[in-house]
Amino acid sequence: MPEPHPLLAHFTDASDGRFPSCDGGVTVLPPLPGGLECSVAFTGHAVVATALPAAEVHAGRPDGFGASLAPDFLRRLAGPDGWIDTIDVTLTARGTGGPPRLAERTEGTDTHPRVLRARELRNDVTVHGDERGIVTLADGLAGRRELSIELHAPDDAARGHGRGLLADALSLVPDGEPVFAAVAPGNARSLRAFLACGFVPIGSEVLLRPGRHGTGASGCPDAGRALTE
Repeated sequence: MPEPHPLLAHFTDASDGRFPSCDGGVTVLPPLPGGLECSVAFTGHAVVATALPAAEVHAGRPDGFGASLAPDFLRRLAGPDGWIDTIDVTLTARGTGGPPRLAERTEGTDTHPRVLRARELRNDVTVHGDERGIVTLADGLAGRRELSIELHAPDDAARGHGRGLLADALSLVPDGEPVFAAVAPGNARSLRAFLACGFVPIGSEVLLRPGRHGTGASGCPDAGRALTE
């Protein structure tokens, strides 16, 4: 088995209430698998996973008080042709285990936008749900266990469905194990649902797929430049 990415320890520690020092600093880690990078902000400390040298990261003047998620820094990190995802709130809760309260689904999920996005960015994606909506469960950022939900009818008639679906989704995770979610801050209804189901905020994050001049998709120098596998 490959060694877990060092960012995973930051997430699991945070889920237990142990956070980096509130010193305004920035920790630079290696890039994520699959050509992805990220910038994660905890209270007073940031963690950046990238193929760029640490000196180049710090030259962009990030800090642990918000500048690690500033637009100019993220563009510098991603490069001129890189993809930058939205900035999300990072949330965590504990699985409740027991008999799964949602059935696994396969039919009709191959073209669902939520499922397609999960499979693009995560590994070992499974899809669950019922008449209220769907849940994806996967190994996500740095290998952490992640879930996301989407209601079939996200309107006033479906009020309470999100909380009920989330509560049932936690039964898919073994009792006491941490599970994570990333929610757009502007999606207030979703954020309220996660908070009501026991999720707590531990930071914020953004995923990147770099596109730097003279580099490949991973952000490292192109393999054709006298490099060996």
